[in-house]
Amino acid sequence: MQPQTTARLNIAPLDTTDASFIFELLNSEGWLKFIGDRNVHSENDAVAYIQKIMANLKCQYWVFRIQETNTPIGIITLIKRDHFEHPDIGFAMLPQYENLGYTFEASKHILNKLLKNRAYSQIIAITLKDNVKSIRLLEKLGLTFGKIVKDGEEELMLYSISLA
Repeated sequence: MQPQTTARLNIAPLDTTDASFIFELLNSEGWLKFIGDRNVHSENDAVAYIQKIMANLKCQYWVFRIQETNTPIGIITLIKRDHFEHPDIGFAMLPQYENLGYTFEASKHILNKLLKNRAYSQIIAITLKDNVKSIRLLEKLGLTFGKIVKDGEEELMLYSISLA
């Protein structure tokens, strides 16, 4: 997907030039609590992490930035995991930009593009039960709860949205 714009955001595919932002995001409290430690402890680690994502054809990551300042503040992900039939949409953002509607704006834009282009018949999302902010956002985006799935020892809530 080519770079996109919304009312307040620029959205573009993840690139190695985003390393300092990715380093900050992956070490934020919310990422570590709800997504997990990815062992990205330097900008060099962040570059390697980004290169791994870019080389994986089952992963798409977009960085969203505030238009006025071009400041990167969050990501939208689409990952086709082997143990799920449909691709999984996800999101994360820097804590200082939370509760301003940016993640909804970026996620809604990407989700609408994916559904409009009929790239997929269904898109899922998974989250921990105690990730209340993500659950609220998934529901606001139109995804509905389907079931609880096990991922190792963790129980995850699975949401989905289908083409009408």
